[in-house]
Amino acid sequence: MTGSQTYSAAAMPPSADLPNLDIYDTFPKLLRYNAQRHGTRPSMREKNYGIWQSYTWADVKDEVFRFAAGMKELGVERGDKIAIIGDNRPRMYWTICVAQCLGAVPVPVYQDSVAAEIHYPLEHAEVRFAVVEDQEQVDKLLSIKDRLPKLETIIYDEPRGVRDYPQAFLHHYDVVVARGAELLAQNPTLIDDEVDKGQHDDISIIPYTSGTTGNPKGVSLSFRNVMRAAYNGAIFEGLRSTDESLAYLPIAWIGDHIFSYGQAFICGFCVACPENSETVLTDLRELGPTYFFAPPRIFENILTTVMIRMEDAGTLKRKMFHFFMDHARKVGVKILDGKSVGLVDRLTYGLGELLVYGPLKNVLGLTRVRIGYTAGEAIGPDIFSFYRSIGVNLKQLYGSTEAAVFITIQPNGEIYDDTVGTPAPEVELRIAESGEVMFRSPGVFVEYFKNPEATKSAKTEDGWVHTGDAGFVDDRGHLKIIDRAKDVGKLNNGTLFAPKYIENKLKFFPNIKEVVAFGHERDYCACFINIDLEAVGSWAERNNLSYASYQDLSSRKEVYEIVRAHVEKVNRDLSQEEMVAGSQIKRFLLLPKMLDADDGELTRTSKVRRGFIAEKYQPLIDALYDPNAKTGTIKSEITFEDGRKGMLDATVDIVDVEQFTPAGGGFKAAAE
Repeated sequence: MTGSQTYSAAAMPPSADLPNLDIYDTFPKLLRYNAQRHGTRPSMREKNYGIWQSYTWADVKDEVFRFAAGMKELGVERGDKIAIIGDNRPRMYWTICVAQCLGAVPVPVYQDSVAAEIHYPLEHAEVRFAVVEDQEQVDKLLSIKDRLPKLETIIYDEPRGVRDYPQAFLHHYDVVVARGAELLAQNPTLIDDEVDKGQHDDISIIPYTSGTTGNPKGVSLSFRNVMRAAYNGAIFEGLRSTDESLAYLPIAWIGDHIFSYGQAFICGFCVACPENSETVLTDLRELGPTYFFAPPRIFENILTTVMIRMEDAGTLKRKMFHFFMDHARKVGVKILDGKSVGLVDRLTYGLGELLVYGPLKNVLGLTRVRIGYTAGEAIGPDIFSFYRSIGVNLKQLYGSTEAAVFITIQPNGEIYDDTVGTPAPEVELRIAESGEVMFRSPGVFVEYFKNPEATKSAKTEDGWVHTGDAGFVDDRGHLKIIDRAKDVGKLNNGTLFAPKYIENKLKFFPNIKEVVAFGHERDYCACFINIDLEAVGSWAERNNLSYASYQDLSSRKEVYEIVRAHVEKVNRDLSQEEMVAGSQIKRFLLLPKMLDADDGELTRTSKVRRGFIAEKYQPLIDALYDPNAKTGTIKSEITFEDGRKGMLDATVDIVDVEQFTPAGGGFKAAAE
């Protein structure tokens, strides 16, 4: 299904429960609306020192206006760029609205980026002001400020460690807000007047892409883009003001901006911020959100933890768990989708809900989830069906920064583990002759900031956007993503080579954390594999296998045998798929270190930087394709958690694995 055929979804009928976007056409105007309509309802929660604190919509409106008045006195003008760098804290989210109140543009930056990575987006966006969380972020900016000629003022939230800094351009958040309160007392309409100037087509935010192949690009999104996409998604899923969500993913990521800011403002629901990144799962259990998003890695980690604990449980408890989970896999998804199930099966499932599924969901914090999303990477079918089988309404969606997230969503009753759904409301989908997925919608970005060439190459004159992903629409009208279009290649035997497709199949195993597959214009497919330290480490402890480090554990023969079995299982699955049967994995090695964003091997959103890895680990790749090589060696610089540099010097084993005869009768047949 390629070429000119277009797949589309109509606009959802307007909801009487949601505001009219023709009237409330910017987020600051929505804030005023919510302060009037939902004034006493909680808007945000924050956990500090183990205690949850709540802020109502009226509280938020007053705080945002005071901060905006203080920022205006500091010199913020319409069109200015304000960088936001910090963890998920209410004040960081409020700063987004503060910028929008004044006609400035928020530029969120990934908080775990090192100073060198922060420099590019701040310089490129010509940032004049920065609002940051704490001393760590202040120190990063101070270390590069001499290379940021436009940066004039830094406002910090946490004063610890910063109080005695002498720089006059540093201001504490509380001081700015206090001054803003004084200004509003003298001129109560000061910020209202600024808010009234805002229009639907003004730039709302500029998030920067992750930059897998070069410098990140600033994606200019208007209020119309963000608000319409968020509104359509909210109506499609029936979101309401009583919903609650947990904001723990980076503020700089467009998904968090839509789910934790855009839809929260439109629906008036409450967003909670965890105490810190280490307490997310604990905070999730305490809150029990009704609306939850997590990338596949989070769901995989949660399931890995569950399975590890069950292996350590008593015999009776373990047998009961596996019995009811087997039954859940049989009928749980049917029950969730409202399909017919026999009385005995339904009663057995009900008993499982009482004894296993309910307590498990409660421990995980998923009891109240009405809508759960996963996106970014493919999620394993077994993992996906696990959550749905115990009654969690988990869905896959497909989106991008350039779409203000939503391109496709899985509709209720049409949820399949091998697709990413049908076009979202008001989205048109097209598969180009090359197999690339293209889309057009109200969420389509305005431009790449200061990059007209990239804008022209990504967006056609009539508004169609190239996603860079290869895929097709199946007979059910659902989109299937194969891989990044630029990454899809061919082996020398002519077989289609889709590295991400192969990588994701391997990552479905809880013992495997990350995979990089090679094969384009080569004789066979080979892989780098990272083991999952928690899962494999737990297995090692149960089997009395001692180890000193990740490098030590990953080099053990016993671990290689576990991974070999996983690779052969994937090969067996690939042999049944005609298009990729010839790209079965022939050789693999276990990397002696985890791929890391600090070492440039991953982006800050955990996407593999293939080109960088291919260059850095060229000796290991050469060894994989040398039929006589049984080991490979690597010497490379690595970054420790505290920022210190060191050298990795390791020799790793290379393992040959069994390949299976394709269902069509041979690799050549599969290639043709």
